[in-house]
Amino acid sequence: LAQGVFSSRAVVSRLLFLARKGFPAEHLHHKMTGAGNHVIPNVHFRKVNGMMHGRMNRVMMRTWFDQAARKKRRSQNRKAKAARLAPRPAAGLLRPVVHPPTQRYNMKLRLGKGFTLEELKEAKIPAKLAPTIGIAVDHRRRNRCTESLQANVNRLKLYKSKLLIFPKKSGKKGVKKGDTPKSELQNVAQNTLKEIIPVERPALRVKARAITAEEKEASAYKKMKKARTDKKYEGAKRKKAEGQKDDK
Repeated sequence: LAQGVFSSRAVVSRLLFLARKGFPAEHLHHKMTGAGNHVIPNVHFRKVNGMMHGRMNRVMMRTWFDQAARKKRRSQNRKAKAARLAPRPAAGLLRPVVHPPTQRYNMKLRLGKGFTLEELKEAKIPAKLAPTIGIAVDHRRRNRCTESLQANVNRLKLYKSKLLIFPKKSGKKGVKKGDTPKSELQNVAQNTLKEIIPVERPALRVKARAITAEEKEASAYKKMKKARTDKKYEGAKRKKAEGQKDDK
């Protein structure tokens, strides 16, 4: 029998023995069941090969003996892909840095699908040219704040500064405007980083410091209230200003 479980006859005999010794009923109950409202232990160590039915039988359980071989194969596939894409980056297209959706994950950073048309415009890269020079474009995504827009514009500018464009064809006739000079294309190393340009993730831990006087005086509520009021009366203010111009 499992530990802590007795047959009914054994339990009764044990209770009678302790009662004769003068133990109170509450103490007897406490000793028999243990402290707290727990499930009565009733463990079954009976999972033996061949004793279970169907797909739950351990004979049919999936093994993982090919783990080392799979690791080797993945590594070989990565190297083959990098060789196939060379001299282009092994990771493929450059992708933007975005905040994941929902309140649970929006403080983190990850790679997105593609750069917005607004980001490309700010970085002075034509939307049709971007995919041809290794930049992913996503016409559906929108920029909700200036900070994320500027971060991705800086990412594009950094990529553009390091970009080397090989001519499509050999010879002088194959060289087009915007191609990198032949002298700079000698012994070019391939970019094998996962993110092409690493994502600068801010430190989540903030060191404790004293609250400044400016922070004490500032009120987030008042700022938000003023912004809402300005938005509400913006149209009326513009109309009034236009009316004054017309009167003059």
